Amino acid sequence: MTTHDKLLLLPALVHVGLVFLLVFATGMGRVAAAKRGRVRLADVALDASKWPDDLRKRANNYQNQFELPVLFYALIAFLLATHMADAVQIILAWLFLLCRLVHSYIHVGKNVVVDRFYAFLASVLTLLAMWMWFALRLLLS
Repeated sequence: MTTHDKLLLLPALVHVGLVFLLVFATGMGRVAAAKRGRVRLADVALDASKWPDDLRKRANNYQNQFELPVLFYALIAFLLATHMADAVQIILAWLFLLCRLVHSYIHVGKNVVVDRFYAFLASVLTLLAMWMWFALRLLLS
């Protein structure tokens, strides 16, 4: 495994850490909410919208980590398989991660939709640039 490969995998590993942080924070928050009587388990058994807003934000953000990032992980796999990891992809991967972290911070925090949208759009455009760079290099190789 090359240095480029390792540097490309690091943002993916940090993102995995974010996913686990979100799932544990959501789970612990739900247990605490049930114990404190903020929610009745019978009310949330079939309707997740009954959880308190702070926990719904965490759960929604956790779920969001399995949407757009799927294309990120697919690209990482293609880059590693084709030995096409380069400095451009590494920089873009870290930028994508940064956008995802900002998006999560906004989403589980004050949840200002416009700010969250801009963070999401930045991650989409970054990922698009990653795929375009990969396609260009693949076609020219």
